[in-house]
Amino acid sequence: MAQLIRLYEENPNPKQINQVVEVLKKGGIIIYPTDTVYGLGCDITNNAAMERVARLKNINLEKANLSFICYDLSNLSDYTRQIDTPTYKILKRALPGPFTFILEGNNNLPKVFKRKKTVGIRIPDNNIIREIIRQLGNPIVSTSIYDEDELIEYTTDPELIYEKWKDLVDVVIDGGFGGNIPSTIIDLTKDEPEVVRVGKGNPHVF
Repeated sequence: MAQLIRLYEENPNPKQINQVVEVLKKGGIIIYPTDTVYGLGCDITNNAAMERVARLKNINLEKANLSFICYDLSNLSDYTRQIDTPTYKILKRALPGPFTFILEGNNNLPKVFKRKKTVGIRIPDNNIIREIIRQLGNPIVSTSIYDEDELIEYTTDPELIYEKWKDLVDVVIDGGFGGNIPSTIIDLTKDEPEVVRVGKGNPHVF
């Protein structure tokens, strides 16, 4: 059964953050708050954990559009091709924030993503998940727990999230009520930024 860990965004408890990091290092799956909907994720370097996430979401890992959550822009060069100055300026202006940016991937992508030419990158404006990633030392692979067929409460109330997922994941972080509007997705692989999905982030800033 999953652990339910309460964390406060203003001042996340370092001991509890470390507890979550150790679970990730051992191949665990966590549910965590972001600046949009609650997310489901694991260590990007752990293929077995990523396969577990894929099974939970009933998706094919090689075809899935999973995104990576990074601590800051310095993580990007690990998994993306060199970013030009105009693209960097867009990222710098929008992040941390409620956006997912599609960028061209490089050869360092995890084995299961080798066939993918692009990756989705998130840097949420949420201290809890960013501090976990900072201590982990690399990004986490992420997907939302958002399910259009479910009642909205399941994706916003951490206690209800815990009840639904406690036998499926290793840790549920209670960071307070989440949102029910996903991130705005912007494709930066083309000549001009292209809005793929309008969500919480204002697409008109580009």
